[in-house]
Amino acid sequence: MRSKIPATIVTGFLGAGKTTLIRNMLTNAGGRRIALIINEFGDLGVDGGILAGCGIENCSEDDIVELSNGCICCTVAEDFVPTIAALLARPDAPDHIVIETSGLALPQPLVRAFNWPEIATRVTVDGVVALVDGAAVAEGRFAHDEARVDAQRAADDSLDHETPLSELFDDQLACADLIVVNKADLLPEGAAAALKSRIRDGARDGVQVVTASHGNLPVDVLLGQGSAAEADLSARHAVHHHHHHDDEDDD
Repeated sequence: MRSKIPATIVTGFLGAGKTTLIRNMLTNAGGRRIALIINEFGDLGVDGGILAGCGIENCSEDDIVELSNGCICCTVAEDFVPTIAALLARPDAPDHIVIETSGLALPQPLVRAFNWPEIATRVTVDGVVALVDGAAVAEGRFAHDEARVDAQRAADDSLDHETPLSELFDDQLACADLIVVNKADLLPEGAAAALKSRIRDGARDGVQVVTASHGNLPVDVLLGQGSAAEADLSARHAVHHHHHHDDEDDD
């Protein structure tokens, strides 16, 4: 029986450095063929253009799929599951799938989608990576430019939750297997370690918290976590309730 293809979900608000982290990951993939699904619709495809044109070995334009029809957690049936199924059906199926979510995406519904019958036997969530803008959070903000995040929210007609940034932040961390405190180089000496410690104290047991600058982390830290998150939903339950239709899903 063929083993499941691993998928990594990367969450974090607009401006936290997700694109830079993923570019570094692709550049240092070590021969892995990585397919990338992008859901950062707020900049109308800017992320996809940057990545598609970077000329990284083992990552062709065919390996990059942009879902620009709205927040990925709200369009699972229409867009996300069919996209995953199409990638898995390719004769040159990827070794690993990376999903870059919009900063407005709720990760729990996305992880739950990996239990859909169309894909459940062929792909598994290797890990959920939550990227934190360390410089912003240290100053009491959840994003470098919160007005830009609000504009992103307003641009998405399909968004079916109006969740405060603080609650989205909590739920992204609650679902994570790895929390990356990015932009550590912008923090005063000792502040990055203190923030890392504070975030670790609030995370569930077993979650790894690391610091990074410019999204630069060894690829083996990001990939190969083996968490099978879709089979562990109860441990990463949403802290806040957002969707009217979640009542029947959150067992």
